[in-house]
Amino acid sequence: MTSIDSDGSLEGEIKEKLFELEREISKEEIKVFLSGKYDKNNALLQIFAGAGGVDAQDWAGMILRMYERYLSSKGFRVTVIDQSLGEVGGIKEATLEVKGSWAFGTLKHEKGVHRLVRNSPFSGKGLRHTSFAMVDILPEIKDKSFEIKPEDLRIETSKSSGPGGQNVNKRETAIRIIHIPTGIAVSSQNERSQAQNKEKAMGILFSKLLAIQEEQKLEEIGEIKGEKLAVAWGNQIRSYVLHPYKMIKDLRTGVETSNVESVLDGDLDMFIESELRMLYKNNN
Repeated sequence: MTSIDSDGSLEGEIKEKLFELEREISKEEIKVFLSGKYDKNNALLQIFAGAGGVDAQDWAGMILRMYERYLSSKGFRVTVIDQSLGEVGGIKEATLEVKGSWAFGTLKHEKGVHRLVRNSPFSGKGLRHTSFAMVDILPEIKDKSFEIKPEDLRIETSKSSGPGGQNVNKRETAIRIIHIPTGIAVSSQNERSQAQNKEKAMGILFSKLLAIQEEQKLEEIGEIKGEKLAVAWGNQIRSYVLHPYKMIKDLRTGVETSNVESVLDGDLDMFIESELRMLYKNNN
């Protein structure tokens, strides 16, 4: 009996070590496909509820949970630095700080609109409903290559809030910064002091402005007029169908799976790795 128990324990230990080894090999292999300027950097992941009302806010909350679980399984350090809760549940928007080598390179192709089809849990008749959420990915930039003029900023303060709208801080430590020339608004409320939240929000703003500058190749930041993707039918990268059948399909690579529970629980490897491989192949 002791021998059988010992063998079973050893087998389990070997399987666990093999799993860890496979995960490390996969991480190293993916680095081959990452050669972008900021791929090694930390990342900022933003989620916005789109068309669909409370269903969309619930969907955005599901997306938030999905990425938190995926990133934690990959060893990244994830912090929610700002979020706006939905009226009934879920979120209106959230910003995650993702720390770890190759965070931006790993996530950068997750940018786009994610579409959900399901029977609405908020409909008394259980009607089928389509919801949308927008995901944006930015690199965290330490080297500030241009200056943001103070006169171009409008800074607002408020009390940091928690679930249910309850104030978790009696002082106005939460910061919202609006970049007047572009209309871009960023915020941070997770840090303990107003100064720390302002620094965090300014970092997000810089990353957003730099992304627009590089995408549009404009020299003057004040002339940038960035367009937001419509968080609706267009600009979709992935479709998640929970009813009348179960299927998640990436609209760029064609990769699909019926194991929707696993994906929503953070198993995104098949989608992220396929996109990286396809782009690497197309560019070489």
